[in-house]
Amino acid sequence: MKEVQKNLRTEQMQNLIKSISAYIEQYHGGSAELVSFEDNVVKVRLGGSCLGCPLSTATLNGWVQGTIHQFFPDVSVEAAE
Repeated sequence: MKEVQKNLRTEQMQNLIKSISAYIEQYHGGSAELVSFEDNVVKVRLGGSCLGCPLSTATLNGWVQGTIHQFFPDVSVEAAE
């Protein structure tokens, strides 16, 4: 049963990151990619026009993390290498 819950939670996170990425792509030309989701830590890689952008840290720590915390308040968000 725990494995089913873990898989559902991972699927929900994947869908949320896809929605975030679609928004970033449409309005800013960037993207967000789920790299991993383990032990309540999600690693996200920003791409597209976010690469090299001086505001990419603010995008990740503000908008991406804020959106994730609305649905997963117990999850930490980190930048993926």
